[in-house]
Amino acid sequence: MKGKLSWSIFWALVGVFVVIVSAMAIPAVRELLRGFLFVAISGAVLFLLGAGLIFLTVKEKVGGLFKKFLLLTGASAVGIVVSAVLHNVIYGLFILWFGADFWDRIGLADEPVFFIMAVVVCPIGFLVGAVGSIVLAIKRFRVAKKSPSSPQ
Repeated sequence: MKGKLSWSIFWALVGVFVVIVSAMAIPAVRELLRGFLFVAISGAVLFLLGAGLIFLTVKEKVGGLFKKFLLLTGASAVGIVVSAVLHNVIYGLFILWFGADFWDRIGLADEPVFFIMAVVVCPIGFLVGAVGSIVLAIKRFRVAKKSPSSPQ
């Protein structure tokens, strides 16, 4: 990747994602990092880093498949936060508009669309984008290292 700032943001984004997944999946970490403050701060950081990665990827004019993977990584990070917020907003609005028993009346316990986006689709997209970006970066590094015109 050309810009060191983009690469730093990418790795920070991967690190924040790993911390969030660890806080949800590992009981010992979950006990340390629980509560609204952790959720709010980690969500805001994930959103800002994802938006920053999208902006810098477009600004630096990264090309080809590498650009697509970086954009997928950033968009998925933003999508996780946006989908989680929309899930809660839709859930609350429907209760406000149609009554407290609305979700029980229609046979659902919760709003499913944005929940599935936030918990399944976007994290899978993030992993695909991050792994693809790392693989292509390693490939570009190896090609640049073998070329005779690169300084060593």
